[in-house]
Amino acid sequence: MEKKLSRDEAWALLTEYTKTPALQKHALAVEAVMSHFGRINGEDEETWGVVGLLHDLDYEKYPDEHCKKAAEIMKERGIDDFYIHAVCSHGYGICSDAEPESTMEKVLFTIDELTGLINAVCLMRPSKSVLDLEVKSVKKKFKDKSFAAGVDRNTIRTGCEMLGMELDDVIRETIEGMKEKAEALGLKGEL
Repeated sequence: MEKKLSRDEAWALLTEYTKTPALQKHALAVEAVMSHFGRINGEDEETWGVVGLLHDLDYEKYPDEHCKKAAEIMKERGIDDFYIHAVCSHGYGICSDAEPESTMEKVLFTIDELTGLINAVCLMRPSKSVLDLEVKSVKKKFKDKSFAAGVDRNTIRTGCEMLGMELDDVIRETIEGMKEKAEALGLKGEL
């Protein structure tokens, strides 16, 4: 088994390289969803969450070297290859050659973009909340390519195929994961 990285260690590392509140919130959203998927897959929630927390470790400071710089930073800190491969695999085919292999890596690949879409959908709603969000609302905005145009829908679709899951089910579980940390994500809204 790999040397485990604690949630506190991961947060300290993330915040050393990521100062922008929106990017920190994105990391927290991906962490929440990864922990949720870890739990429903009978896996270690903290390990899955840590991978989610660190997935964009290098993005703010080194956007042109995304994934590559994260690997360097993590290697320098003596962080296990298990985490490095997982973090790099979310950029597969975009900025990394590391292919998602484990279920955990496939989930990260799939939900990274999806959390951004769900966040955007929440902010457009009267309640400004994830707590009353339904799959159909996300699905409608998923189909509207002009909404949150930066979200790569093909990555999400490819991830669903890798996981052998229907898009609706991935959306549902991603919403559930985000609900668990709604307050920290600023998505509790008016409810």
